[in-house]
Amino acid sequence: MSTDRAPRDRLTDSVTVNSYKFGSLAARAMPGPIASVAATMVGLTFAGGMRDKRSMIERHLKRAKPTLRGLALRQAVQAAFDSYATYYVESFRLPTLSKRAVNAGFTVEGFEHIPEALKLGNGVILALPHLGGWEWAGRWLTDQGYKMTVVVEPIEPPELFEWFADLRKKLGMTVVPLGPKAATAVIKALRDNEVVCLLCDRDIDRGGVPVEFFGETTTLPAGPAMLGLRTGAPVLPTGCYFTPRYNGHHAIVRPPLQLERLGGLREDVARGTQLLAHELEWLIRKAPEQWHLFQPNWPSDPGYGD
Repeated sequence: MSTDRAPRDRLTDSVTVNSYKFGSLAARAMPGPIASVAATMVGLTFAGGMRDKRSMIERHLKRAKPTLRGLALRQAVQAAFDSYATYYVESFRLPTLSKRAVNAGFTVEGFEHIPEALKLGNGVILALPHLGGWEWAGRWLTDQGYKMTVVVEPIEPPELFEWFADLRKKLGMTVVPLGPKAATAVIKALRDNEVVCLLCDRDIDRGGVPVEFFGETTTLPAGPAMLGLRTGAPVLPTGCYFTPRYNGHHAIVRPPLQLERLGGLREDVARGTQLLAHELEWLIRKAPEQWHLFQPNWPSDPGYGD
């Protein structure tokens, strides 16, 4: 049994990687407006074929916006799939776009918090939810001359992770896989006074800090608050949203979390992570249909412990 499983797995992995590569080539070959239409068609296809994902995103949308019901909820669910497809199409196209094209439709609110934080010399941590077009914001920041390190979840197969890592490197980012060695790499980047980006609205290994998040207890990663307290790096909650204009994006950078050493490190990290949870709620509620969270994220979600 094991002898014929491995070749099938390798074939599946190869098909998966090649599918992403083909999608990337196709997205880059299309004129921008056509790529936008293609993203919508992909979103429709995904939504139609992924009932479990539709059900999960419904749960999350109703957490973020409890008034969603009926047609409005169905439209918001479809918009979430469309947004996710747009994220991928944009990510595929970003390495080929000029600095001028990336900047043309980009606006930012609260940008001053980043250079002010870097003046302290301890680096800065951007704490983001899976929201809108965060890769576009990262490319924009590197175009402004900021050195950036991003921590990303390892995905299977490894060849696909390497391909995505190479894509981000072409955008000027240093890519660090989430794992035991990530903290060392991140601390070095902060000591070098760099920008570190941490996606932190999902606790992948379930070993994070208990918080109240959208009115229900779950866990969020301890990393942003822990690193902020240990290194002195300001933690700035940040979101980047798609806007109606072509290639339009609007980023919001919030003031730094008020992280303080008031007691034991565990208690201080818990307090800081709860502050971050409230900030993430605020950012997500501005455009919940752009929240790309299709996995179980609360203990009450089906499949949470799987």
